[in-house]
Amino acid sequence: MTDSNLGAVRDPFEPRAGLTHRDADWAGLRVLVAGLGLSGFAAADALWERGAVVTVVDAAPPGSNRPVDERAQILDVLGVAVRLGPEHTSGMPGDTDIDLVVTSPGWPPTQPLLAAAAVHGIPIWGEVELAWRMRPAVGAAPWLTVTGTNGKTTTVNMLASILRASGLHATSAGNVGTPILEAVLHPEPFDVIAVELSSFQLHWQRSVSPLAAVCLNVAPDHLDWHGSFEAYLEAKGRVYQNAQVACVYNVADPLTEELVRDASVVEGCRAVGFTLGVPAISMIGLVDDVLADRAFVEQRHHSAAELASLADLRGAAPSVPPHYVANALAAAALARAAGVGPLSVREGLRSFRPDPHRIADAGTIDDVRYVNDSKATNPHAAAAALASFEHVIWVAGGLLKGAEVDALVARFAPSLRGVVIMGRDRALIGEALARHAPNVPVIDVGGPDTDDMPRRDPADLMDEVVAAAAALATPGDVVLLAPAAASMDMFTNYGERGRAFEEAVRRRSAQSSS
Repeated sequence: MTDSNLGAVRDPFEPRAGLTHRDADWAGLRVLVAGLGLSGFAAADALWERGAVVTVVDAAPPGSNRPVDERAQILDVLGVAVRLGPEHTSGMPGDTDIDLVVTSPGWPPTQPLLAAAAVHGIPIWGEVELAWRMRPAVGAAPWLTVTGTNGKTTTVNMLASILRASGLHATSAGNVGTPILEAVLHPEPFDVIAVELSSFQLHWQRSVSPLAAVCLNVAPDHLDWHGSFEAYLEAKGRVYQNAQVACVYNVADPLTEELVRDASVVEGCRAVGFTLGVPAISMIGLVDDVLADRAFVEQRHHSAAELASLADLRGAAPSVPPHYVANALAAAALARAAGVGPLSVREGLRSFRPDPHRIADAGTIDDVRYVNDSKATNPHAAAAALASFEHVIWVAGGLLKGAEVDALVARFAPSLRGVVIMGRDRALIGEALARHAPNVPVIDVGGPDTDDMPRRDPADLMDEVVAAAAALATPGDVVLLAPAAASMDMFTNYGERGRAFEEAVRRRSAQSSS
C-alpha cells in the first residue's frame, strides 16, 4: 500500500468517480472483500466479472470451514486471490494496494482490518451499498426496505407475498437469506425487491434510495457490535435516507417516528404510520377486525380502504398475535406505497405462511401447549412472544449480547408460571427473576459458562429443558421457547435451537402416549 495511493482517495466513500451502476468503469479497481460468506462470495464474483482486481480474506483457516473452502476454490479458478486464516484479517495487507474494501455484514467497524482501512482513508462499503451500485443504469427494480429490532423477516416475506399476488415479479432478499447482490444481478430481472436490512448492513450504506421504507420497532440490541444504543439507533435510521414515496413508522414506537423526522428524504416523500388502533389520516390501522388504509386513498379525510381482515391472517396460528398484525400492517403500507391494490394486499396476506421458529406450535402434551419461538433472540422479540399468551412456562437463555432483561421480567412476571433457564447468560436472567418475580419457580439446566467449555449435545439439553418445563406446567399452560438471547453458545443458530426443542417435544409426546 503506497502513500500515493492513499492520497489519491479524495471522497471518503468514493474509490472512483461514477461507480453508480453495473456498467460503470469497474475495470482495474483494486478491491479487498472482507469475509467469504454468501454475501462476500457474491461480491467477489460480481466485481471480478466487471474487471476489478479482487482479493478476498477470511479468518477461517484452510480446511476448517467447508463452505468457505468450496467458495475459495471457485474463486481461485476464476483468478481471484483468496487468503484464508486469521493472520490475513488482523490488518490491511501490506503487499497490495487497495482502492476499496467491501465488508460482510458481521464485521464490526472495530475489526482490525476495517479499522486500519478507515485510518488510511480507504472507502468501506457493505454488501448493500455495492448491490445498489450494481443495479442497471436504466430500468432498475425499486427497493422496498424493511428494518427493525424484530419482525423484519416476517414483514419482508409478507411484503413479497403481496407483491407477487399483484402480478409483479418480486422477491425478498438481503438479511433474509438471499444476498441482495444476487437479486440485483438475477438473469430474469425483478419488477421490485423487498429488502430486509439489519443494523449491520445499514451501518455501511449511504447511497440507497428506496421507493418506501419502514423501521418496525427499535429496542436495545447488538450493543456489543455498535458500541452504544445511540449508534444502533443511528444505523436503524438510515433505512429512511433518500426514501422517495413513503417513510412508514410504528405509531406505538415513538423512536421510529423520530427517525423519520430526522431523515433526509426525496421531496414529496410522506410519513405514514401503522397502528393496532383506529388509523388517523395518513395511517394504516385496525377498525374492529379490518385492516384499513387511510394513507393511500384519495378521500382519506373521510374514508378508508379495506385491505384485509384478521381472519385473512389466521394462517399464522389459531389466534393472531398482536405483533403479527403489526407486521401485516407494515407490509401492507409498503405495498400500497408501491401502488398495489387492496385486493392484492388481501390475497398476499391470506396466502402467506410464516417461516419456522416464529410462534410455531410444537405440540400439545397433557393439555400443555409447546410453542417454538427460537427466533426471539433478544428481549424485545421475547416480549412479543410472551405477550401472546396468558400463562407461560418460559424457556430462556443464551447470549444476551449486552442486552438487559429486567424490564422484560418485570413486565411479564404476572403471567409466568415457571421459568427454565439455560446457556451462557442464564445467571443474568435468574438474577432478574429473583428481583422482579421472586415467587416464580426457576429450573437451571446449565450451559457452557466460558468459550472453552464443550457444548452439550443439543438433543440431551432440550430433552432436559422440556422435562423441566413439563414439571412446572399445569393443564392450560403454554411452554414457550422465547430465549431473549442468541443461540451460538450452545447451537449453530436459532434454527438448530428451535428444531432441537421441537424434536424433544415429539420424543416426550411419543413417550407419553406409549
